[in-house]
Amino acid sequence: MRFADLNLDEQLLEALSYMNFVEATPIQEQAIPFILDKKDLIACAQTGTGKTGAFLLPVLNRIITSGSKDCNTLIVVPTRELAIQIDQQIQGFSFFLDVHSICIYGGGDGIDFAQEKKALTGGTNIIVATPGKLISHLNMGYVKFDKIEHLILDEADRMLDMGFVDDLQKIITYLPKERQNLMFSATMPPKIRTFMRTFLKDPEEISIAISKPAAGVLQAAYAVYEEQKIDLINALLKGKENYKSVIIFSSTKKKVFEILKGLKRAKYSVEAMSSDFEQSEREEVLLKFKSKKIQILVATDVISRGIDIKDINLVINFDVPGDAEDYVHRIGRTARANTTGVALTLVNPDDMYKFSKIEELIQTDVAKAPIPAELGKAPEWSKGKPKGGNRNFKKKRR
Repeated sequence: MRFADLNLDEQLLEALSYMNFVEATPIQEQAIPFILDKKDLIACAQTGTGKTGAFLLPVLNRIITSGSKDCNTLIVVPTRELAIQIDQQIQGFSFFLDVHSICIYGGGDGIDFAQEKKALTGGTNIIVATPGKLISHLNMGYVKFDKIEHLILDEADRMLDMGFVDDLQKIITYLPKERQNLMFSATMPPKIRTFMRTFLKDPEEISIAISKPAAGVLQAAYAVYEEQKIDLINALLKGKENYKSVIIFSSTKKKVFEILKGLKRAKYSVEAMSSDFEQSEREEVLLKFKSKKIQILVATDVISRGIDIKDINLVINFDVPGDAEDYVHRIGRTARANTTGVALTLVNPDDMYKFSKIEELIQTDVAKAPIPAELGKAPEWSKGKPKGGNRNFKKKRR
């Protein structure tokens, strides 16, 4: 379906045309009419399906058709990166519109706080915020949310995983009782359904491609001992100069920097990023990666969701993700918007059972590839529960 068929205002359609957006994605096609009809909504869609546009476009439509100058919409998200991304998308969609937004998240200075206070008291149309920083402002007593018409929770499952339930419930107490509630989540575990019953009113429900990687992702897995992993990554990257953007995900910050050191020794153009980085440092690294000034980004799951980085050629899971759903989000960084990409996972013996559960979730037997002979003997594949240890590793002598 075309955006022109969704009853959106001409000014908004002009902005979409300017951005070369013509066809709506399935989540946009289904969600936008419900939101325009002022229904509460819970939508389940994986990363890269266009869910940000699915809630922003009808909200922007409401603001411009009503002529509202008030603080109209509150969008709550789990991370600073996602807040920034959504705010950037608002700026793109509202290029021709008299709509204003601000992004509120932790880690700023006194100037940022003053700007945020002004926005929260002066009627900025759309507030995009992380829970903790927003509550800091709410506790000061000056926030004016009496005209809020839309509450949007994005990546709701991740917010619950991060322990934001109490914060979210507190934030809701500051909002008008009559409002539209929209909840977008990549997964739909029972705790999400329990939470949504506390504030959604007879919501419509949409579910799009739950727990399935994009069709364009070529997946493979390697059985490997832990000590072989960095050598294997070097082997996999050798001769891949045509891969301009590669992301390597690790489960821990310590491993991120071990991988970084190993790749720098091999003279790759590589940078690292983790939750230890200051926001300015993260933004600098991401900008370099997006602009192709560096080929490889090594990171924890801080960027597995929400960050819009286009044209990722290769995703490597240095570790099997702890949550099966996170696998989908990690490899969802590649093959976005009908492109193709490669996702490789390094699986040590202790993680083989966990990886088999991922295969069950995505209903796919991921191709098993052999490691190069020069790396030595690899472990045998097994779907049994972990027995522990990499005691049998013996590196081949050269």
